[in-house]
Amino acid sequence: MMRPFRPRARAGCRGFSLVEVLVALIVLSVGLIGIAKMQALALSSTGVATRRSLAALEAASLADSMHANRGYWGVTASGATIKVSGSAVTTLPVSPAPDCEAGQGAPCDAAALASYDLQDWADSLKSLLPGDSAQIACNASTPIECLITISWSEQVVSMTNTTAPNGAGSAMSNATYTLYVEP
Repeated sequence: MMRPFRPRARAGCRGFSLVEVLVALIVLSVGLIGIAKMQALALSSTGVATRRSLAALEAASLADSMHANRGYWGVTASGATIKVSGSAVTTLPVSPAPDCEAGQGAPCDAAALASYDLQDWADSLKSLLPGDSAQIACNASTPIECLITISWSEQVVSMTNTTAPNGAGSAMSNATYTLYVEP
């Protein structure tokens, strides 16, 4: 008589062991942690790029104001250094007149318009960049050349930064943007 066919189970082929499952979970967890770290780095880099773009736009905005008011910046600003910290502007040409806004009151002279533009620019800069400071330095020779330098603080995240106080791979750094202008 013939026996019915029964496949024999080989030793070690009955399925996954608990150790294999745990090793697979550890490998998967390490990969997911790496992906999360890369996502945090990408998010931080986007924030840094945003602030740098805003600084470039603000410097270009002031450069446009300088080109529009050549009566002050092209002649009178020779040798001037103007510092901005927050919304406080030091060494304004004159106190800014509130009626220099377009369409209000009598036309302003070049120095009053420059003061108004600088104060408006400083207020805008303060609202866009954290811990900002700026300096506009013009030379004393002809043609007048000015450097607009904007500094601000930003938090950066690094894949390999282990010196951060909280150990999270992030640290504060100071960024600077400089624009050369010939009003």
